[in-house]
Amino acid sequence: MNIRNWRSWVAPAILAGSAILLTGCGERGVRTAEPEGFAAVDTARISTASAGEEWLTYGGTYDEQRHSKLDQISTANVGELGVAWTYDLATNRGVESTPIVVDGVMYVTSAWSVVYALDAKTGAEKWVYDPGVDRAVGVKACCDVVNRGVAVYDRKVFVGVIDGRLEALNAETGQLVWSTVTVDQSKPYTITGAPRVVDGKVLIGNGGAELGVRGYLSAYDTSSGDLVWRFYTVPNPIKQPDGAASDDAFVKVGNVSWGDTGAWTTDGGGGTVWDSIVYDEVNKQIIFGVGNGSPWNRTFRDPAGGDNLFLSSIVAVDAATGAYKWHFQTTPGDNWDYTATQTIILADLPLGEGGAPRRVAMQAPKNGFFYVVDAATGQFLSGDAFVPMNWATGLDANGRPIENPAARYSKAPFEQTPGPLGAHNWQPMAFSPQTGLAYIPAQEIPQAYAEDPRFASRPTGWNTGIDFSAGVPPIAPPEVAKMLRSTLKGRLIAWDPVARKQKWSVEHDNAWNGGVLSTAGGLVFQGKLNGDFAAYNAATGEKLWSHPLKSGGASGPGTYMIDGEQYVTITTGWGSAFALAAGFGFDAKVSPSVGKVVTFKLGATGEIADTGLAPVEKTPKAAAFGSLATIAEGTVHYARNCAVCHGPLGISSGVLPDLRWSAITGNKDAWKGVVLDGNLAANGMVSFADYLTPDEAEAIRSYVLAQAHAAAKANGGN
Repeated sequence: MNIRNWRSWVAPAILAGSAILLTGCGERGVRTAEPEGFAAVDTARISTASAGEEWLTYGGTYDEQRHSKLDQISTANVGELGVAWTYDLATNRGVESTPIVVDGVMYVTSAWSVVYALDAKTGAEKWVYDPGVDRAVGVKACCDVVNRGVAVYDRKVFVGVIDGRLEALNAETGQLVWSTVTVDQSKPYTITGAPRVVDGKVLIGNGGAELGVRGYLSAYDTSSGDLVWRFYTVPNPIKQPDGAASDDAFVKVGNVSWGDTGAWTTDGGGGTVWDSIVYDEVNKQIIFGVGNGSPWNRTFRDPAGGDNLFLSSIVAVDAATGAYKWHFQTTPGDNWDYTATQTIILADLPLGEGGAPRRVAMQAPKNGFFYVVDAATGQFLSGDAFVPMNWATGLDANGRPIENPAARYSKAPFEQTPGPLGAHNWQPMAFSPQTGLAYIPAQEIPQAYAEDPRFASRPTGWNTGIDFSAGVPPIAPPEVAKMLRSTLKGRLIAWDPVARKQKWSVEHDNAWNGGVLSTAGGLVFQGKLNGDFAAYNAATGEKLWSHPLKSGGASGPGTYMIDGEQYVTITTGWGSAFALAAGFGFDAKVSPSVGKVVTFKLGATGEIADTGLAPVEKTPKAAAFGSLATIAEGTVHYARNCAVCHGPLGISSGVLPDLRWSAITGNKDAWKGVVLDGNLAANGMVSFADYLTPDEAEAIRSYVLAQAHAAAKANGGN
């Protein structure tokens, strides 16, 4: 089949859950010969060449500054940027990948962990590898079936697969070299993050703390796929050694911070390492961020009320052995999904004695404080709020949050900012050594927290211990959605980590805007939720250029040079956590579309094809039914089981079906067939029979139809 003819029909097929074409992939577990004549990437090359003409690692350099040395595109000529080429990624799900560019070849991923190799100058396709993920795994992915990219090392391309595999591909052909299962696949683990590579080891973490798993970071041999070391981030339930690199750490500092009872002893405790992993060349260590607890609510997770190390922490381990070196916990006893997995950046700042350079690690995690710690020791140096917040009033001398007592919510809801989507999420921030500023894609998304009165430990299902239906009316008129939409804010903040204050800020129309790229041309690039891709003066924040992407621009951009021309590139797509879980937050003018790679250069005049998906007919598919009590019951079960993918208040942004307008709501048997019998499991919609009774499933249908009729009435219908 001609690949371009295939692409003419694949977009509609995506909606039915069709698999993407497999091109040049080998049998699982088969090792193939390495390519001849393909320049190897090693630690030295990444250290010296990346973020120049090539982009060899996810964060641009080992220090993860996302600052490019290229300056051909500058404040003086950025207005001349135009579209050089585009490439369709053939998915309508979330795209979060930063392209890697090696020897003129771009490696990029899309939803379901599909890997593409493209000619970085023209966008011509070289190969496509689909790992063949069972779409039923999608139910384990809290925040869409996304992937943030690959690592390249020793003529191989490494990708973490959503179902827990780590795979090595022949960089020249896309054939499978080796495949290793990194998790217990009977448990709800996922992988969405980009691997990192150093000294013959490929590093990967995992996700799943919303559903009940135990987190860890692993290092595998790049040649064989064999495990080299593993560091667990929370103790095992009996607080005994695992024979892992983390054992000594738990004996010294970890075990005492956990009680001996609570959901963590069955749900795994959480602490997944789902994003930031940094190699500190100077100190020969790996610094990584640790996620939230499982469940979120500490009252249920650990009634003893300890700090629960290493949840929501920055941790450093020896790069060769994984042995513990130090930690700094940003949110002790995390109760709110305040992960510390966000971008960690290493830099030399004038913070030493007499203004001498001091190597530091910087992070702006979900909790809203910007932290600077000593990279060698983890010593807290400074921490300041970079967004408005009401959960804490500041940090003490040791960097511990001074909590608002009301933030330790109980049965009464407490509306808190930041909410679980954070003041800064996975979208990468950047740091410019030229300006000395960190550039943060910040946001405000409040959340009402309250204890879930129906909580019960269930390690295989979504179970946070939070009542997401608290304060939500059973039938919410459209005005409620508009009110919630008005609380959402986004901004690009230039933060001075030495002066400990904001230098400038650009206000955006909505939350969940894109990752950031800084360049030696004095520019900061950022995509936006509304589809604009913009360049700002790095020193002042003045907007100098923008171009519509015709899709969401959340990914971290990259830049590279070929034949004397500098290119700027970004992946686009519709999806990820906000698009799934906050459908009310989207403007009508923004429509879902097929993801792309969009690449720019000076003087180019190309166009971005409109690949928006067909609009849905917004009419209720059956008469409303059920008493107010039934609808209220449906509100609770919808919030617990459906909202994270189909949106609160029944409002979807369009990534997954808006159940208000779905045909299955009009037929009780069809609804049961999908919700309880799993008739659409191949599309990712698995059976919820383990969590819902037939009456509870029908109560959800009653709630969804009530929401549909309320929306239709507000829009002039019956």
